[in-house]
Amino acid sequence: MKIIVIVFTIFCLFTGIKKLMAVEVTTKIFMAGDSTMSNKDIKDYPETGWGMPFSYFFDESVAVENRARNGRSTKTFISEGLWKEITEELSAGDHVIIQFGHNDQSKHKTDRYTSPVDFKENLTLFINQTISKNAMPILMTPITRRYFSKDGKIKDTHPIYADLVREVADETKVIFIDMEKITQDYFQGLGDEKSALRFMHIKANLHPNYPNGIKDNTHLNALGAREVAQLVLSELRKINHSLIKVLRTADSKHLKYSY
Repeated sequence: MKIIVIVFTIFCLFTGIKKLMAVEVTTKIFMAGDSTMSNKDIKDYPETGWGMPFSYFFDESVAVENRARNGRSTKTFISEGLWKEITEELSAGDHVIIQFGHNDQSKHKTDRYTSPVDFKENLTLFINQTISKNAMPILMTPITRRYFSKDGKIKDTHPIYADLVREVADETKVIFIDMEKITQDYFQGLGDEKSALRFMHIKANLHPNYPNGIKDNTHLNALGAREVAQLVLSELRKINHSLIKVLRTADSKHLKYSY
């Protein structure tokens, strides 16, 4: 009988300690976007959306809700109810990262194509509805595609649409990160050969998910996604964004590393 009481007491103490140690989630970061940001299934690896590593930057008080989906434009994000789901869950003090453009500009895919006028209206809707919930939007241009011109420079791959995002940012005065330009500069600096290592370039018979190989200059692999996520974090640091205050604290053993 004494043993049972002792075991029960230890159990109560342990569960009590766990409850004390648990950190309440006080902030959510919702991510609205397309395949360049989204979580991936195992069948898609090593393709990685930059929202995946981004979610590991924050402490236990933050929950990152990556609602980005492959192939979505602002049009389909609304029509499929994905945006409605976010607005229904939004609370005061939450954040919403908004990054579209890749699929909105696809005229040959009529199900997702969004006219420039509608694209601008949709982005403005996202921002206004976020603010109406006392939440904070972060608007971004789409990350660049990796298309080098003959002179060795990365081409602008979102004509009209990236500029429309910039216009909406200017008109609404929300926090804005020009990820198209930032990623262009970053991959430009790496050059043609090294930048390819960040995208889905796999030769045939090297990966079971892509037996015939793949050469994709839109979607990132794990390395590219991590670096793009780090670029986003760097921009948030530059403007001293409030999310910087809830970054996870480095383990003490990691602080000893130097190279």
